[in-house]
Amino acid sequence: MRKIYIFLMLILLFNLDFVQAQSDSWAGLKDEAGQLGKEEWHPMLKYVADLHERSTHPATYPFDYEWEEIGPGYVYGPAFGHWDIVHQILDVLPSYPTHALHQLYNDVKNQEPSGLLPGSIWMIGGEDVPNMSVKRDKVDWSKKDAGHPPVWVVAVQDYIELTGDKEVLKTFYTPLVRQITWFENERKAEGEGFYYNDILIKKWESGVDQGIRFDDVDMGAWACIDATSHVYWLYKMANLWGKELGMTNDYFENRESELLQFIQEDMYSSEDGMFYDIWATKDTTLKQTAFENMWPLVVGAATQEQADRFIDDYLLNPDVFYTEHPIATVGVKDPKFELRMWRGPAWNSMTYWAARGCLNYGRKDAAAKILERALDATAKVFDETGTIWEFYHPLGGSPKDLERKPHTEYNVPCKDYLGHNPMIAMARMYEAAK
Repeated sequence: MRKIYIFLMLILLFNLDFVQAQSDSWAGLKDEAGQLGKEEWHPMLKYVADLHERSTHPATYPFDYEWEEIGPGYVYGPAFGHWDIVHQILDVLPSYPTHALHQLYNDVKNQEPSGLLPGSIWMIGGEDVPNMSVKRDKVDWSKKDAGHPPVWVVAVQDYIELTGDKEVLKTFYTPLVRQITWFENERKAEGEGFYYNDILIKKWESGVDQGIRFDDVDMGAWACIDATSHVYWLYKMANLWGKELGMTNDYFENRESELLQFIQEDMYSSEDGMFYDIWATKDTTLKQTAFENMWPLVVGAATQEQADRFIDDYLLNPDVFYTEHPIATVGVKDPKFELRMWRGPAWNSMTYWAARGCLNYGRKDAAAKILERALDATAKVFDETGTIWEFYHPLGGSPKDLERKPHTEYNVPCKDYLGHNPMIAMARMYEAAK
């Protein structure tokens, strides 16, 4: 378990003197942004730090603390949550841990009795967003059909690693157990593993709207590589946190071990060194080079041999994910690669997770290459456009040449979009990895 956080401790050691000198504030985040990485990244990083502050609003229903929206340029108006807020939390650590903790409290505050954690919480407003035609006059969110990737648990663990404050486990352990219960009751796959409802009703709770993996699938509730990996993470954290709280965790420990074996053996193809959804391991004609296949590396469920092969053959391969702006969401040689949203373009949040996966397995070389190339590309586009984009051209072109959702009126990436741009966290990680 400790191996998964070796990289984080490297980052904290690098930033220790800096963190101790700062005041747990926006000013501290802005100061840090001006000191990380290459000088040519600093204008972009400072802009991101400022964007965090501009995106933060006073406490209001349904939150007990100040809340940070996805970004003021989001075309659907102010919203909180999904996995966007986790990326934003990771970005402000370690300079503003109090704000990060408040967002974690906000994230679990509205958990349903069933254990479902809301995906996007839609807030009142929208009048200030260019081209926003729908204005909301009430707060709303799905209470039944769609959750979101449960990556919040690693942000809690990062907070604990940073601050040493294990008292917060008394708040977060119960929501974790309740969310596991929801997954077991509502998203248990046929046989072993877990699924997202993208496979059944296409609500896109996986966070990957219209992803290629669900184009040709009509099999029912089959195990998804991302959902199964994410729930493995939940079991792993429940096991770890329970022990910290002095609890007996035989069930969580057993389930962690069972899912680990399932991922390594049943969701992996030794023939091509790639993890897949279970239906693609059963029917090889359904194999696709989607970035979601990297999640076992991110959660620490791959063996060292599996991880090294995946990193070398795919994450560092320019014919797959290592594009001019890495990582491409779909391998560039895949027949389904296109310059549309989650079907090819690069999302910096996923680049962050890819690099984190590399560091889990001692591959600082790979993490540094991926992060440097992505930060270089993002800074270049920032110099040209003066903003941060929702997603980026994987081949080095302009974000304006990408499609978002052609069937809607919003068919270009959003500007001033924080939720998928943990650029400060990426620069921080680069410093520790280079």
